Amino acid sequence: MALDEPVDTDEVFEIDGFTFIVDKAFLEKAKPIKVDFHLYGFKLDCGMDFGAGGCSSCGTSGSSCGC
Repeated sequence: MALDEPVDTDEVFEIDGFTFIVDKAFLEKAKPIKVDFHLYGFKLDCGMDFGAGGCSSCGTSGSSCGC
């Protein structure tokens, strides 16, 4: 996740007062995408399979990365 401005290749979602911007090509590969806010930050889940290694930056497994 990062702060960004939308461009023509992005899909923009307004949900509960928050604006989410996702690249359309990435969205097709990763959907469905779920964003949850927890006490210490955001948890992201998506339909992509990251295999047994998970997210290399935080060491999570499966398709979930709570970085």
